[in-house]
Formats: sequence, structure tokens, C-alpha cells
Amino acid sequence: MAATIRHSAWFSITFALAKGRLAKHTLSLLEQIGITCEEMKDEKTRKLIFVNEELGYRFFLSKATDVPTYVEMGAADIGVVGKDTILEAGRKLYEVLDLNVGKCRMCVAGPESAREKLNDGSLIRVASKYPRIAKDYFYNTKHQTVEIIKLNGSVELAPIVGLSEVIVDIVETGSTLKENGLKVLEEICPLSARVVVNEVSMKMEHERITKLVKDLKKIVSANQE
Repeated sequence: MAATIRHSAWFSITFALAKGRLAKHTLSLLEQIGITCEEMKDEKTRKLIFVNEELGYRFFLSKATDVPTYVEMGAADIGVVGKDTILEAGRKLYEVLDLNVGKCRMCVAGPESAREKLNDGSLIRVASKYPRIAKDYFYNTKHQTVEIIKLNGSVELAPIVGLSEVIVDIVETGSTLKENGLKVLEEICPLSARVVVNEVSMKMEHERITKLVKDLKKIVSANQE
């Protein structure tokens, strides 16, 4: 079991936010429930940790792929990050809220000619930026033996140049696939931004975190109407 780092100082709640649009959206939601951090609005700042001493919150921005690690290890109590990142990280976290933003799908895609191989259980090669998700889907859901090829760039290239039969990747509109003669063959799961909580923090700060999540849920629901 991973060791949990409990941060010192009196700040009861620490947020780890994925850099970019998601962080801005999260801060906007937090403002709507009375949690603000003026320091973060200064786009020229080079600070790494942002603090609201009066309310007892602190925030830091990190690369999305690192957010689950910060939260599981206790360097942050709460994290906000995409479901794809959570699944690929495989960390022990409480996933407490779907923010219903950044919606897309994790899919198996490829040329139409690959569909038969997906259905007959053939040994195929699968290229993906998400090897854990790909492996879990093919081995535990489809019970199909595959060779997973980890890529970091444009995975759409893989079936076009013969590196793999199919890919596992995030699909929003599907336009990039269509332009390259590929299509969604199977959907693995829906994706969106999620709020995750450290297991120890949920016990230690249960009342405060539960209220925060409940307040956020009301705002998210209201924004959907």
C-alpha cells in the first residue's frame, strides 16, 4: 500500500488542478460556492502554491497525468482531472463527482476491415497512448489476447502505416478519424472531468469535503438545466 504524505501547516484542504481550461473551469465552479483564490488570477505569477488563508484552502497546478499521484499520496486532498487520466493512472482514489465537462469517449477505432478481427478474437496489435486502458478492455472485457503498442504522438497513424490493426484513443467528434479513413468500431467508456479525493483525507476531513462536494454538485446540476 502506498504511503500517504500528510501535508503540514494549517491548510485543511489542498487542491491539485490539471493545468489549462479544466483548472479555469474548476476555479469558476469553486467561486460559485464561495471558495476563491485571487492569487491564481494573476497570469504573470510564477508562484507554484496559491493560498486563501482566510478560508483555509490552498491550490496548485500540475500536469494532468500527475494529479492522481498527488492525490493518492496525500500531497493533495482533492484533485480535478479527466476520467481518462484516472483510469490510466490506476491509483487508489475516491471518485466523488462528475463535473460533466470535457465530455468525450474512449474508443477502439480503425478501418472498417478491422471489425471482423475484433469480433472473431484474432490476435491483433493495438496502438494507444493509454496502454493500461487498452489492456484492461481487451483482456478483461473482451477476453481477447492482443499486443499493446504504446505511442505518444498521433495514434491515428498506426493503422494507416501498418503498425497496428486498431487504436484505442479519445474521440470527441470523430472528424480526425474520418479524415484518415478510420471509424469508431467499439466504445469503451464515456469520459469527462471528475473530482477525486484522497482516501485518508475523506476520513479526516469527511464533513468539510462532503459539504464541498455536495455544494459543487448543486452548481453542476444547475448548469446542466
